[in-house]
Amino acid sequence: MGLLDGLAGQVMNSLAGNESAPQSGLLEAVGAMLGNAQSGGLAGLLAAFEQQGLGGIVASWVGTGANQAISAEQIRSVLGSGQIQALAGQLGISSEEVSGQLPQFLPQIVDRLTPNGTLPAEGAVGGLLNMLKGS
Repeated sequence: MGLLDGLAGQVMNSLAGNESAPQSGLLEAVGAMLGNAQSGGLAGLLAAFEQQGLGGIVASWVGTGANQAISAEQIRSVLGSGQIQALAGQLGISSEEVSGQLPQFLPQIVDRLTPNGTLPAEGAVGGLLNMLKGS
């Protein structure tokens, strides 16, 4: 479990520096989305980006090089306005705030969950996300 502990610490340290309550909630919501086996989890999310023609961007997040940036509009095109609104409702913030913060969080989270350029086992993602929520 040492590797997962290290990854959880890296994610929290890199994302939590100036973390406000909505950002903390967004981190949890993204974690729940990535850990949701019914929606395909991390692999399903990456496949959704690929289907929207954004495979190169998400490949950079998974790979070991620099992460390519993504826009709020691109994220909305993949997740859809319904999912963005649901996240906003859960967090008590506007859809625009969610869309504005996801481009900062999502690449870093995916990057940290794939440190060797490969997708982790499904159970490993769930375990890491549970540790993140507990921090």
